[in-house]
Amino acid sequence: MAGSKEIMRLKFKLNGQDINIDAAGGERLVDLLRERFDLVGTKEGCGKGECGACTVLLDGEPICSCLMLSSQVIGREIITIEGLADKKGLHPVQKAFSETGAVQCGFCSPGLILSSVALLNDKPKPSREEIKKALSGNLCRCTGYEKIFEAVESASKMTTKRSRKHD
Repeated sequence: MAGSKEIMRLKFKLNGQDINIDAAGGERLVDLLRERFDLVGTKEGCGKGECGACTVLLDGEPICSCLMLSSQVIGREIITIEGLADKKGLHPVQKAFSETGAVQCGFCSPGLILSSVALLNDKPKPSREEIKKALSGNLCRCTGYEKIFEAVESASKMTTKRSRKHD
């Protein structure tokens, strides 16, 4: 039930860590991440699932966290932009975004990067059209998208399929 204040036990994996927390089941995932875990890389732009700023990976798939309730993540795995890099450094997509100048103001970058990671995990060598389609749910007001598309193409050349495994 949307907006429910009923407290429930949430068990899920967040950026490789097992989470066991009491939270309101009707709380939106974007709010849970930002307010309870201080993972502020997940932005809220529109609150309607139209801009992609709140994109996170849920079981490897990009979703708008403003449209998901915290109760829906029980038993699942969430990756936010903060959980993408590892001990070796930035994820190839993060590196490519930085190197190509695809990051401008940065507000949309986490969502674009996570959507790009999901695309490259599914299709390591996507065409330009496949990249455009995969990123169509992410809005950027600062660029003409060309550098973003170049970043994804660059990342696809840097690595083959890379799956994130958090142990």
